Amino acid sequence: MTRNIDGGVAPATHQQVRTDDGARIAVTVAGRQPAAPARTVVLAHGWGAARSVWDAVVPRLTEQGHRVVLYDQRGHGVSTLGRDGVSIDRLRDDLAAVLDHVEARDAVLVGHSGGGYAALAYVAGDPVLAARRLSRLVLISTATHEQDTPSGELRMMGSAVFSWALRRPALGRKLLGQMVGPDTGRRIAEINRRMFAATPASVRRDFFGVSCGMDLRPGLDAVTVPAAVLAGSADRIIAPSYAAQLAALLPAGVLEEIPGAGHMLPLERPEHIVRAVTGMG
Repeated sequence: MTRNIDGGVAPATHQQVRTDDGARIAVTVAGRQPAAPARTVVLAHGWGAARSVWDAVVPRLTEQGHRVVLYDQRGHGVSTLGRDGVSIDRLRDDLAAVLDHVEARDAVLVGHSGGGYAALAYVAGDPVLAARRLSRLVLISTATHEQDTPSGELRMMGSAVFSWALRRPALGRKLLGQMVGPDTGRRIAEINRRMFAATPASVRRDFFGVSCGMDLRPGLDAVTVPAAVLAGSADRIIAPSYAAQLAALLPAGVLEEIPGAGHMLPLERPEHIVRAVTGMG
């Protein structure tokens, strides 16, 4: 449940979307059907996270009257992996299935990190459909093309030793320290560690591997949906320069660089995300 601005409780329902390859995608819908100017807001999280990464964002949005849809990426949280496994195209199709399920119209699509890859693949794949279905994009700590990912880092993601270390709170927070800004407190670092540790090692490995050779730039020049592109100035996972490139590629893209913030903006700077959703950021 999420709390409304009037002190009441906004209803939340937990649902499943079955994909054409048999995956069961866990979806939460919070808030009521919105009346203008409020909208449906769809939140797609990044690799190694879960729906809970948006816990500080959702109540802020439902208090403003928005209906908020959030889901676990396949293999994350309580969503299953499906027969096709992991690819950018598959994640795009999962997102499309969620949008269809909730009958999203005039919606705001928010993608963080790898969730941004799925959002970009969706809008670039059919810019005309995207313009009919979406009123706004919010792209957070994400990129259009492959970053340099050492093969050793990918092996580490699937390592049993790494998984063991992640389950040790102090050690896990230290190992994941580069994911958050330098001034991030212990509470947020611990939330991030718990999500990452809860993601199966094979899922972490396969998801982080999908960006190898990725290039989502073709088709973006035809995307007319207004887009807010957010990046933390201290992001050590996806450098802010990638966000700048993305904003420049999108015809209606606007960049916001957030001083001192790291990669995990949904945890570190939820208020910036809310302002971007409502068009105030």
